Amino acid sequence: MVFKRLMQAMGAGGPGVETVLANPNCRPGGQLEGTIAVTGGDHGVDISYLALGLFTRVEVESGGNEYVTDQEFHRQHVTGAFRLEAGQRYDVPFRFDVPWETPVTQLYGQHLRGMTMGLRTELEVARAVDKGDLDAVAVHPLPAQERLLAALLRLGFRFARADVERGHLYGVHQTLPFYQEIEFYPAPQYAGRMNQLEVTFIAGPGQMQVVLELDKRGGLFTSGGDAFGRFTVEYASVDQTDWAAQLDAWLRQSLHRRGLFS
Repeated sequence: MVFKRLMQAMGAGGPGVETVLANPNCRPGGQLEGTIAVTGGDHGVDISYLALGLFTRVEVESGGNEYVTDQEFHRQHVTGAFRLEAGQRYDVPFRFDVPWETPVTQLYGQHLRGMTMGLRTELEVARAVDKGDLDAVAVHPLPAQERLLAALLRLGFRFARADVERGHLYGVHQTLPFYQEIEFYPAPQYAGRMNQLEVTFIAGPGQMQVVLELDKRGGLFTSGGDAFGRFTVEYASVDQTDWAAQLDAWLRQSLHRRGLFS
């Protein structure tokens, strides 16, 4: 699939920029490849640089207020300065590295509700910066992430939504200024004992950290609150574990400690 965007930079008569992604699908730690075609306008200009930035929508809490913003979290310069004459076409191939901690936006071919991801092309001419619209990018889970998500689905959990929250998780090595939470409705066997289950992946080259947040229901004789589980998954050995059984055991143990599971 080829995804195209055409923008006219710097107003009428200025250079035109067309970004073509060879494939808008990727995985964390992978690459996006494509070409940026820059076409000269009515007069020659000095281009300072071409850059690409990866953006996602982030929820921010500040001073008791909450708001949502589009945040650039990875950026690469594609070119340095060059001269673009009137009517000249300049094709720039690129390979854009996708960070390991990039949030996923797709699961089994379905878009995760609440997620936005896009690649933006930036062109600077004479200290004036043109930032084009976002080109949609689909980020698919790593095989190890798929294994854990599939285990939750086998247990009967149902996907609710996903979001990205600014901040850092306690006890987790994190390089990006935010983390993704994938939220699930409880499986039937846990119904009435929890509100939801939230899963966060912090991926790296050889392993990923997994954080489970269990939002439990409070009752007349029990206290509510959240329970957290944190563990590391090695990609090389991920297939050697029955993740449905492992996750079920942790959930039951956590609920049992709060008197919510007999």
